[in-house]
Amino acid sequence: MYITLETDYAVRIVSELCKEKKKLDAKTISANTLVPLRFAVKILRKLVSLEIVKSFQGVQGGYCINKEPKDITLKTIVEAIEGTYCFSRCLAPDGECNRGASGKCCNQRAFAEITEQVNKLLASYDFEYLSKEQAAINKETAANEKK
Repeated sequence: MYITLETDYAVRIVSELCKEKKKLDAKTISANTLVPLRFAVKILRKLVSLEIVKSFQGVQGGYCINKEPKDITLKTIVEAIEGTYCFSRCLAPDGECNRGASGKCCNQRAFAEITEQVNKLLASYDFEYLSKEQAAINKETAANEKK
């Protein structure tokens, strides 16, 4: 089970905008994140509609992060792209048990616990923390390359 490629791209885009802390055009975002331009534009539209990213029109247009990185979590991005995370569709807000055992199923209880734990973990990683982690990794990599 994986997050979708679109969600992976969205995480890359938000990471880039948090790191740069300035307005970037879609082509630059695409190049820096290795996200194909048409996907980057599609994802940026979603992120703008949810006010995670701010867009600027015109010749000097572009995109910038619209919230503090500490206020944006992986859960925020997963839900922005994929909707509410649920381990099983029987737990989805519009889902139901296809065998009519909702609320009386040990599997559903286990799936609910897994869902809760995954959501807690996703919410515990914000982009301020992730940016610091990436900076530390970059520093470590550079030090190892000098050896």
